[in-house]
Amino acid sequence: MKRKEKKRVGALLLAFVLLACMLAGCGSSAADSRQIVRIGHNQSTNHPTHIALLAFEEYIESELGDKYDVEVFPSELLGSQNEMVQLTQTGAINFCVASNSLLETFSENYTLFNLPYLFVSSEAYHASMDDESITGPIFESTRQAGFEAVTWLDAGTRNFYTVNTPIETLEDLKGLKIRVQQSPTNVEMMERLGGSATPMGFGEVYTSLQSHIIDGAENNEMALTDNGHGDVCKYYSYDMHQMIPDILIGNNDFLEGLSSEERAIFDEGFALVNQVQREEWVKAVENAKDRAANEQGVTFLYPDTEPFQEACLPMHDEMLEKYPDLAPIYEAIQAYNEMYPAEETQGGSGE
Repeated sequence: MKRKEKKRVGALLLAFVLLACMLAGCGSSAADSRQIVRIGHNQSTNHPTHIALLAFEEYIESELGDKYDVEVFPSELLGSQNEMVQLTQTGAINFCVASNSLLETFSENYTLFNLPYLFVSSEAYHASMDDESITGPIFESTRQAGFEAVTWLDAGTRNFYTVNTPIETLEDLKGLKIRVQQSPTNVEMMERLGGSATPMGFGEVYTSLQSHIIDGAENNEMALTDNGHGDVCKYYSYDMHQMIPDILIGNNDFLEGLSSEERAIFDEGFALVNQVQREEWVKAVENAKDRAANEQGVTFLYPDTEPFQEACLPMHDEMLEKYPDLAPIYEAIQAYNEMYPAEETQGGSGE
């Protein structure tokens, strides 16, 4: 059986085991009747996302420890991101962290955040994501799929990194096979930039780079160090094509089963996740850049981003024409872009 097939079968078996445990009261005894709250994500244990979820675990158990036992599963222990979203849909697990690009396949509203060059600066990005009038209609749009977003996580700025070819101009991308996230928007973006889009799961990227199946990928600085991509790719170019959040999603039935007092405490916990993750992100990116440059020998490049932007801007008009209901949200983001313009020397802030 192939590795991917084994992983898929393993995740499905895990889903059945977890569901059976929940139905049978697995993990509880006469001495411990607490409900287990399972949270999955695909990052390492030193990643800002994991650190933030551990803070959530500590907070919930400090407030509701007599009723809930929170367990955080890092590093795809519960399966791939796509599989974890499916487990959250069914209620086999309670929460997971999903990329915005993956959620685009569940709700067209998430297409907006995937647009390249939607945000002109990190400040505009953060202000927009903190505005509930912008995020609310998008976060709630997957309820029919069995889950909803409970908070967003900073995944920094996505940029190109390559094995052999430094990306200093738009022309440098021509003909290169670049891994992108599995979403139609990202595939079109890559085609407009002149590269060959190669969608694949994040867990497959390292071996694909190493074996030259792909020439490069696009992600934040953390991918270089936490995931070892900087051992293979020696050029990282700040074209700053996307600022896409990661999203913490929760199972509808679990959330709706909370009492009003419990939900208020969980909401405080979700806010804590956002706060801790963003604080840790700033420190982690600084460390990642230092390690990538001094230990892995990665060269950081700062190309003129204007040609990249011009190649992608027609996608904005196409999206607004296809999804006119998103126009008010798009315009609200543009207002923040005017309020927080890009600095001339701005570099990337992370995944």
